[in-house]
Amino acid sequence: MISGFFFDARYIRWDHHDGISRFSAGLFAALHARVPVTAIIYDLRQLEKLPSGTKYILANDPTKLSEVFIALKLNRAGAKVVFSPMQTMGSWFRKYRLILTLHDLIYYRHPTPPPSFNFAIRLAWRIFHMSYWPQRWFLNRADAVVTVSKTSKRLIEKHRLTRRPVSVIYNAAGALEREYEHPAPKHRPRSQQKLVYMGSFMPYKNVELLVSAMNHLPNHELHLLSKISDFDRDRLTEIFKDGGGSVVFHNGVSEAEYHRQLDGAIALVTASRDEGFGIPLVEAMVRGLPIIVSDIEIFREIGGDAALYFDCDSPEEFTQQVKLLNDAASWRIHSELGLQQAKTFNWDKSAAALVQLVDQINS
Repeated sequence: MISGFFFDARYIRWDHHDGISRFSAGLFAALHARVPVTAIIYDLRQLEKLPSGTKYILANDPTKLSEVFIALKLNRAGAKVVFSPMQTMGSWFRKYRLILTLHDLIYYRHPTPPPSFNFAIRLAWRIFHMSYWPQRWFLNRADAVVTVSKTSKRLIEKHRLTRRPVSVIYNAAGALEREYEHPAPKHRPRSQQKLVYMGSFMPYKNVELLVSAMNHLPNHELHLLSKISDFDRDRLTEIFKDGGGSVVFHNGVSEAEYHRQLDGAIALVTASRDEGFGIPLVEAMVRGLPIIVSDIEIFREIGGDAALYFDCDSPEEFTQQVKLLNDAASWRIHSELGLQQAKTFNWDKSAAALVQLVDQINS
């Protein structure tokens, strides 16, 4: 039986999830159902995203300088093992085992920080990702390191970012296994021929290719669901010419609307040149929606044999893959393959892998 197991839940957002927040909430919920675990929070509103009856301890905001001394508080609380979904948790003076997480290396290749951070954090973010040595320093303070894909593990090892053992704890969609019981679609949608994109409009996302291809896909609609700036909307609108399909800008949708859009589409699409993971792929496959994605390493890992792949520089290849799904039998095959592939990414399995890791570093 694991004792003194603490989980750093301070990156959970109570307004709406981002990637780290969703990872934290999903993994914690599965752990909570499996072993005794104490959540580390800094705001009581974070409990709204955690299971009822969660045992917790209040600590500092992880972005404050007081993070330097958090280990003193956790020592007093009786921590034996602490897991953090980030790599920057303070560890000075600790008397417990520590597991840190590096999700991916995307920000070394695309170092623009999230705009929600203040100027000081954005500046530190830029400086941090100018070299690998700060990352090595952070990761080597841990007893073990977690990442969310085999692709990221390979890159961590390639760049020699840590001397510690690296384990893969997969990211997932939804919360527990019961969420994977979404009824499989019985047939290809017969009404609107809708393609759905969920993601940002950063240059490496390559949304321009998707929009350009719509000029050659009559009777198809490309639905861009995420919030978008006026600049990006105008830029993408200029690429699209009347005469083919159509492009619909949603400028942000609720979780319920997102699922509704997925259930009414013929495919989720993305043309990214680079990615850290790709949660929308899992969110689509788990609902039986085929995915058409650019042929990059991480998407091969996530999509397996279920996805349809295309060269991210070829709108012609993308168009061909969309047309392949016009055949109802082909659509059904990829729908069923996606449902099976999605089972790889499951919070219960991820929680079991983390518990096994905790047992290993405690032995």
